Amino acid sequence: MQEKQEKFIKLVNEKIFNRDLKYSILTMGCQLNENDSEKIAGMLEKMGFSEIEDYKNADLVIFNTCCVRENAEERLFGKIGEIKKIKENRNVILAIGGCMMQEEGMLQKIKKSYPFVNVIFGTHTMQNLPEDIYKAIINNEKVKDVIDIDGEIYEGLPIKRNDKFKASVTIMYGCNNFCTYCIVPYVRGRERSREPEKILEEVRELSKEGYKEITLLGQNVNSYVGNDKIKNFADLLNEVCKISGIQRIRFISPHPKDFTDDVIDAIANNEKICKIIHLPLQSGNTKVLKDMNRKYSKEQYLKLVEKMKKRIPNVVLSTDIIVGFPEETDEEFEDTLDVVRQVNFEQIFMFIYSVREGTVAEKMKQVPEEKKHERFEKLKELYDSRVDENNEKYLNTVQKLLIEGKSKNNEKMFEGRTDTNKVVIFKPNDENKIGDIVPVKITETHKWYLKGEIIK
Repeated sequence: MQEKQEKFIKLVNEKIFNRDLKYSILTMGCQLNENDSEKIAGMLEKMGFSEIEDYKNADLVIFNTCCVRENAEERLFGKIGEIKKIKENRNVILAIGGCMMQEEGMLQKIKKSYPFVNVIFGTHTMQNLPEDIYKAIINNEKVKDVIDIDGEIYEGLPIKRNDKFKASVTIMYGCNNFCTYCIVPYVRGRERSREPEKILEEVRELSKEGYKEITLLGQNVNSYVGNDKIKNFADLLNEVCKISGIQRIRFISPHPKDFTDDVIDAIANNEKICKIIHLPLQSGNTKVLKDMNRKYSKEQYLKLVEKMKKRIPNVVLSTDIIVGFPEETDEEFEDTLDVVRQVNFEQIFMFIYSVREGTVAEKMKQVPEEKKHERFEKLKELYDSRVDENNEKYLNTVQKLLIEGKSKNNEKMFEGRTDTNKVVIFKPNDENKIGDIVPVKITETHKWYLKGEIIK
């Protein structure tokens, strides 16, 4: 397959040579989608395209879609409408890929309502893009490249990273959990893990290129399955930590049911692993968790948190919470607030439940929209009341920051992140540059960021 696509990369390159064709990718979705877009960009650059930020001025536009939330569809259709108007005046190739294209009925909807779309590709056929683009540009074909079966893992795809010092590395694809609100297993397929050596090889290469921080990605990252030598996620973490040059390691997203003691030990025993753990809760009520098919109870989640806090010094937690899941009562929602109070999350990503077609939860009794929003505001109010208190513990401490760039609000200042993912604004020394990891003493706390001074 790789040889075949290399052939089409070469063919496209020959045909568009000296034409200075521009591409633009609009990514809608999670970090896995972002990582896929980096690979798409890598293939396009090898074909001879060059990137342009504004997709309205591009010769090739690619929408890499997500289907987790309902408004994702509305956003996509709005963008397609914009491209239609552009197409009326000049030749633009429009390709749409990603999770949404794997949804039942979506392919037919696009074909029927938007016949001017040139290429449609799914999550399992992204590696075929050079061939698809060749057919669209050279042969003027309408390409529909979507398959329902779980895709193979293709190694060696070219990649164009969005950052020079931080990089994402996908270690597995798909999900076996079938949470009742989620469509991911249907569009991303079942769990497939990359070979450990391929992952380590990619990380070593990133280290050689000067990358300081990596994030290991997977829909359910801690259910990773390796081989006889590197058996599981804990083993993989320990091996990645041995690679020189890499100074920070993060991972998303783990599942509480798969958070084993050996993973906790790996985090506790390796300084490179950042001490913020994203541990999705979704709900604090055991009955609602059962309805979600999350496979843990409120009590089990709290015991896991207690174990982490006991064994990992200075650990902080972030989480995801869904508000207004079908059939959730006010009393059950209070359990969620109770867990938030007990755990004291550093960061909460809050979502108002939205129906996803094709899921089990779609057929359950829905909570009124007004009630969903009321609960959302209660959760937000509780979280906001804890932010200042959580920030206070950083005051007068020394934090190691990865300098990410200049502050968006003040060009004379730099900003970076602690290993717990707190944004810190500080004045750099003459020798400081983007990509450095530097010690900074925290001098001020603000709602959504900290201020500090370089320690000389």
